[in-house]
Amino acid sequence: MSARKMATPPGHWLPLRFALREVRGGLHGFYVFIVCIALGSMAIAGVGSLAASLADGLAREGRVILGGDLAFTLIQREAAPNERAFLQEHGQVSSAATMRAMARAAKGQTTLVEMKAVDTVYPLFGETRLDPPGALADALAQRNGIFGAVADPTLMARLEVSPGARLNIGNATFEIHAALMSEPDKLAGGIGFGPRLLVSQDALRATGLLQPGSLVRWHYRLRLPANDVSDAAAKALTMQARAQLPEAGWDIRSRNNASPQLQRNVERFTQFLTIVGLTALLVGGVGVGNAVKSHLDRRRETIATMKALGASGRRVFAIYLTQVLLMATVGGILGVTLGAVLPFAISWMFGAIIPLPLVPALHPDELLLALMYGLLTALVFALWPLGRAHDVPVAELFRDMVAPQPRRPRKRYIAFTAIAVLVLAAFAILLAYDRRVALIYVATAAGVFVLLRMVAALMMILARRAPRARATGLRMAVANIHRPSALTPTIVLSLGLGITLLVTVIEIDGNLSRQFSNELPLRAPSFYFLDIPADQSARFENFVRAQAPSARLEAVPMLRGRIVSAGGTPAENLKAKEEAAWVLQSDRGLTYSNEIPAGSRLVEGKWWGADYDGPPLVSFEKRIADGLGLKLGDSIVVNVLGRNITATIANMRTVDWESLGINFVMVFSSNSFRSAPHTHLATLANPGGTTPTEEAALIGSVAASFPMVTTVRVKDALEAVGNIVANLLLAIRGASAITLIAAALVLGGALAAGHRSRVYDAVILKTLGATRLRLLSAYSIEYLLIGIATALFGMISGSLAAWLIVAQLMHLSFTWLPWPAFAAALAAVVVTVAFGLAGTYIALGQKPAPILRNL
Repeated sequence: MSARKMATPPGHWLPLRFALREVRGGLHGFYVFIVCIALGSMAIAGVGSLAASLADGLAREGRVILGGDLAFTLIQREAAPNERAFLQEHGQVSSAATMRAMARAAKGQTTLVEMKAVDTVYPLFGETRLDPPGALADALAQRNGIFGAVADPTLMARLEVSPGARLNIGNATFEIHAALMSEPDKLAGGIGFGPRLLVSQDALRATGLLQPGSLVRWHYRLRLPANDVSDAAAKALTMQARAQLPEAGWDIRSRNNASPQLQRNVERFTQFLTIVGLTALLVGGVGVGNAVKSHLDRRRETIATMKALGASGRRVFAIYLTQVLLMATVGGILGVTLGAVLPFAISWMFGAIIPLPLVPALHPDELLLALMYGLLTALVFALWPLGRAHDVPVAELFRDMVAPQPRRPRKRYIAFTAIAVLVLAAFAILLAYDRRVALIYVATAAGVFVLLRMVAALMMILARRAPRARATGLRMAVANIHRPSALTPTIVLSLGLGITLLVTVIEIDGNLSRQFSNELPLRAPSFYFLDIPADQSARFENFVRAQAPSARLEAVPMLRGRIVSAGGTPAENLKAKEEAAWVLQSDRGLTYSNEIPAGSRLVEGKWWGADYDGPPLVSFEKRIADGLGLKLGDSIVVNVLGRNITATIANMRTVDWESLGINFVMVFSSNSFRSAPHTHLATLANPGGTTPTEEAALIGSVAASFPMVTTVRVKDALEAVGNIVANLLLAIRGASAITLIAAALVLGGALAAGHRSRVYDAVILKTLGATRLRLLSAYSIEYLLIGIATALFGMISGSLAAWLIVAQLMHLSFTWLPWPAFAAALAAVVVTVAFGLAGTYIALGQKPAPILRNL
């Protein structure tokens, strides 16, 4: 007896033994379950692995992207001798100047260029690749009195020139000696509105573009003699520079934040795609619940037998919970395996054209997180149906085959489900880049689930209370909607989630495309004119008005400055909200005025008078001020041309940023920058529109008469931003397709889960004389009614979600696009009816005798 006891496995292994024994019979009923978990896990694992690979690439190539161990950037001025000496004391220094300028070819073609003037030791890290190959210093050298230049191939294509051609910029002439194929520190420069032109610093000075107040940035890259992976030397030098030269006003970056904006964009986009992956998991979770319920329905005889032989409800729950976790683990492992491969696949297929340092590798933490998300989702949706079988008597289990009764699980299982939901939500929020966005997502997802359950319940109530229809098909359809074990809740949930997501993506896509393709170009000015010398401002305005008499010209003085402190708190210590943090990240455009700028509306405080001559005052944009925690009377310190200027916030304005007119976050009183050298900024708007020929003629005439002025064609800038948005939308569509596939699978699984009851219904009704055509019409009406009601909800909720994202998060105007939303909803209804009738047609083909014999 003791030997038999020793041979018997411990009782706590029995659930695993029974679960494995049932799995040996095949995965029938679990295919949708596994695929849904795999899709969501794959999306999260793939996004996390790709983001981690990009982060590794940015970290590994940080010095190359930055151009040094440290970079010190100044706006509108070069480093003073004492500042340059400070840098040279600590390592090898390379300097570069960047600015926009107008390049003119010999035949008169003119285009905007992103000009970069480098010294003889550039680059400190990485290499510049030229075509034909050669040393950069030789390509930029002066030959026969003509400065050399290296041009982006796009620039040569625009001007229809080739190496050997000559360009005029400002007062200097350049000869293109080679094409620029690779620039090591390009990513650190952010978005450019024109192709790159590399020149020497002597050549830049010869152009005459370096006027007082010109919009030029000077970058000083430093190679430290001893800087380890921890960046200890760089951190120490950064603190020393700020303490020793507090009014330098430079922006200091290390290799660990070589391109902060790029890193932030990668993190934001990672969060968005992770949310899409979570949505796919949540949609798939509905399929998990359906699959578990269907599986338990098929196992009623087995469950009844086990309970009749003495198995407790807890034992039954443990057996099938173990089975569900096994299936979830299979799906999760499949998903994370595919997700782990994604960075390698992208690098192999697109590595040569992606302008990012992607270093594909396996990231166990990201894969484990994705697997955990998959298992948690499976638990959230499986606990409820699993718990229902705990306290059901054997007799009721057998009776449930014919007359199923709605039941709730015991309180402990409800509590377990609630805990699993809270844990899943906590992970989604705590691990997010922007917790506010994650919290909004979790609340929205919970709200959508609750609302869809309410929609299903309301449909069943209305169907139950509806007047008895005369038509047999309609009467049967209405009865099917509210009968016990009706498919209404599962269809509404799966279909509603799919339509909501589809409409959301369509509305966001349409609104962003409309903004950048239609509305913004119509409302925006045609041109921006930069670096207008202050002493030539009046002559420039008269010239442009003569060239375009029907256009509206607006000009204002402009300087660049960086916020040093606000409200007495240093800028680096300010707890800024996400929508206002960008103001602190670099230098900002500043202006002064005695009048409220056009496009602004005063909302707090009073504007200073035209004759005001007291301490400097500043007007702040209201939303940005709120994001920085500022109020009237607070002080703001800005560094302009190496001097710290303190001003008091006198009033606040709201600004119409979407007009793309001249607007500034900060507008100072006129006496604030009385002695500061500066240039003017102007816009030209033509309400009647202009032709490409007229625009080209104006650009050429301005470039010829005012070679120091840079002309930015707004359409080109919008096209550059629009291309980025288009690529983001393409990624959004691709990621959302995973969720839509999951929704389609869940819908098919939900309909398949009801196949057994449909077979019983069809057999009974056919035995009583119903024809196949009449049954098909009844089921068609049922699916159509459920689909239309759910589509209406999906259109409304999807449109509201799109409005929230576009208007509240992106701060763009939102226009509801009814026809695309209606088309998406209609397509979803058609798919629902088609899926439903496909399963019903199979059920109608069953022979009555075998089914009746087993009832």
